[in-house]
Amino acid sequence: MQHSGAQGAHPGFGAQWPVPAPSPGGLAAGGFSPHPPHAQAPPPHPPQPQPQPQPQPQPQPPAPGQSPGPGRGAAPQPPHPPQQPPHQPPLQPSAPPQPQAQPQPHPQQPLPAQPQSAPAPPAGAPAQPGGSMPPAEATGHVRLGPGAPVEIPAPDATPAQLDATRAAVAVLLIGPAGAGKTTVARYWADHRAVPTSHISLDDVREWVRSGFSDPQTGWNENSEAQYRLARRTCGFAARNFLANGISCILDDAVFPDWPVIGLGGWKRHVGPGLIPVVLLPGLDIVLERNAQRSGNRRLADEEVAHIHGRMAGWYSSGLPIIDNSRQDIASTAQMLDNVVARSLASPVSW
Repeated sequence: MQHSGAQGAHPGFGAQWPVPAPSPGGLAAGGFSPHPPHAQAPPPHPPQPQPQPQPQPQPQPPAPGQSPGPGRGAAPQPPHPPQQPPHQPPLQPSAPPQPQAQPQPHPQQPLPAQPQSAPAPPAGAPAQPGGSMPPAEATGHVRLGPGAPVEIPAPDATPAQLDATRAAVAVLLIGPAGAGKTTVARYWADHRAVPTSHISLDDVREWVRSGFSDPQTGWNENSEAQYRLARRTCGFAARNFLANGISCILDDAVFPDWPVIGLGGWKRHVGPGLIPVVLLPGLDIVLERNAQRSGNRRLADEEVAHIHGRMAGWYSSGLPIIDNSRQDIASTAQMLDNVVARSLASPVSW
């Protein structure tokens, strides 16, 4: 009874219970040896001083009904407490966090992985400081307009669109070898007020180094295939230049009576808005200029005369023709400007 009273006198102070000296008499009474296990049991209970206030309100109601258990409602609980009390204290502190954990909207807030999708726009994030630029610009690449067929000027075209010196146009300069196509085209492109490119089909044809099929050695399947490939490449380049605001002038020896090397392929690859212009000086001028050439660009006089004769068929085609027999390069380029202006105002049907 004194032992139980001692426990009642010092409830919840199992670690301090052996410390007070007044009780050793009762401890020596023979009840101390059984209690050391209880003195060892308290060490797990020192973490219990915090949960003890909670078991105290529980034993108070059952204390009247459980008189044999003086003040420690844990007496009926010992079968369970040896396992539960050490576990219950962590469970009880964990219980208060559970009501705090009940605000599960917080786990639901992380659930919106949309903020995680927001990192996906970091590519767009650099675009925002730079302005409303699309993600392509954020990578440092310039967005280019897709190449499209060059169209004929619309009836309601603005004066700027019809200005031959400033409008974005695609011109095809046609003529025999020695007519001065490449020289005039390059000069015209150099002296325009707006960005203008020059593409020579002969130059593109000679991109093929090993296996180049020279038409001078004879026209065959290989030379025709390489010519078609070069023409399609020129048309693709012209369309892309025009789509991005850069005019283009091309030059080629197109024959009026030879569909393989005719206007049909150029119209197909560039578009109906292509402006064909024939540059056709006299035969004596052509022979003189051809003699100044070298390499595979120089043709035999007989071949030059044959080509020049076939080019005469353009006179009946309705295409604009410039005779630059007595014109220098600058005046020929000025005549080309005038032809382009008329073609923009009144497109030629071809």
